[in-house]
Amino acid sequence: MIETREFGRTGVQVPVIGQGTWNVGDDPSSEAREVKALRVGLDLGLTHIDTAEMYGDGRSEQVVGRAIAGRRDEVFLVTKVLPSNASHQGTVRACEQSLRRLGTDRLDLYLLHWPGGQHPLAETMGAFEALVAAGKIRFIGVSNFTLDELRVAQQCLSTERIACNQVLYHMASRGVETEVLAFCRREGMAVVAYSPFAQGAFPPRDGRRREVLETIAEAHGKTMSQVALRFLTREDGLFAIPKAVRVEHVRENAGGAGWALSPSALATIHQAFPVPPPGTPLDTA
Repeated sequence: MIETREFGRTGVQVPVIGQGTWNVGDDPSSEAREVKALRVGLDLGLTHIDTAEMYGDGRSEQVVGRAIAGRRDEVFLVTKVLPSNASHQGTVRACEQSLRRLGTDRLDLYLLHWPGGQHPLAETMGAFEALVAAGKIRFIGVSNFTLDELRVAQQCLSTERIACNQVLYHMASRGVETEVLAFCRREGMAVVAYSPFAQGAFPPRDGRRREVLETIAEAHGKTMSQVALRFLTREDGLFAIPKAVRVEHVRENAGGAGWALSPSALATIHQAFPVPPPGTPLDTA
């Protein structure tokens, strides 16, 4: 089975590699293939499944619901509420609608998809705590939050803590490492990398960077994608949720965990894909 680690300070062991579902459900003719890929992922231990009410206007959640039917207890299930729906009552209503589409009575993790909506953050966080108290969700998280936004979100909670920050994080976009990652470590928040393959811009077109990845992959007996996933989950507290709708890609993703990059490989990657300077805005999709 795939490597797991504690998800922040939740006490729950979660696979370091999960399954993202952005664009899943967009094409009804692809649904059977998408369900099959998700189920193969479950068989391989990729039981952290992430979706959102926004994806396919809810159709992604429906596909996930089909994939996990009969296997709900195996899954660390995550979905997100849109900021436009994130008033107190709107959040509760959106959660209930997501639960119906997913065919379950509970979420393991519920995220605010991004900050800066028209509803006060305190309303959203209050609704999240009410959902925890009602047994509808286990943990509260956010997505695309900067350091300052994380601090404010945590201050808005009275009985719970932020379990994670889900962020755009790939080898050519390491802005999360300038400030956010260190804060999350101190506060016991997991950092979950979405779009770890740069939304299709991987492997890199830059010849030097591509050569670096090819050399490291060959030395470790892995693919470039597996090197990328291992790098992004190289430390405690880090998780990645690549999307794959082909079984062969799901299997490849599963091979991104359970081994270690050599110290020389890590040094080479740091040199070829440097962290941006402090103060660089956090990338978002």
